[in-house]
Amino acid sequence: MAFELPDLPYAHDALAAGGMSKETMEYHHDLHHNAYVTNGNKLVAGTEWEGKSLEDIITGTYAAGSVAQNGIFNNASQHWNHAQFWEMMGPNGRAMPGALESRITDAFGSVDAFKSEFSAAGAGQFGSGWCWLVVDTDGTLKVTKTENGVNPLCFGQTALLGCDVWEHSYYIDFRNARPKYLANFLENLVNWENVAERLSNA
Repeated sequence: MAFELPDLPYAHDALAAGGMSKETMEYHHDLHHNAYVTNGNKLVAGTEWEGKSLEDIITGTYAAGSVAQNGIFNNASQHWNHAQFWEMMGPNGRAMPGALESRITDAFGSVDAFKSEFSAAGAGQFGSGWCWLVVDTDGTLKVTKTENGVNPLCFGQTALLGCDVWEHSYYIDFRNARPKYLANFLENLVNWENVAERLSNA
């Protein structure tokens, strides 16, 4: 099936009060994400991956590990990453559901300890990439980081929360202050209800 750019689940300016401007969303969603969709469709056409699910393309091309698959993987993975990212955020500062808070506290000692570890992973990712809260293959919650477009699907993990630490995600609003962007993401932008739903479905 062809890749399609999903609509944002809110208006372009819906996250502005939380620190992610309309200008950032227009560049990030309408230009960057759309480029992954457009380029991915061109690269997949006529290959063995045409007609496959996005998840199958990501895991299959990552496992292949060949230079010939790199372009397909990068665009497919970044398309998936961004589609999740938009859903993982939301306006109005939703509170963290109790069941999610309990699981995070059990895994990390406290919500603040989790946020500190998550922020450190994002700030410590050299160059472009992502930081994640995942359900690992053994059922435990873990914080991870990945380079470029690599995501938890590549390791059999379930993504609960991801933050884009490519510069295009934060430079308009935070310039080069990635740690400040990460702190703001956790305090003002995360849709914790979406994270809790992903956990319940894991």
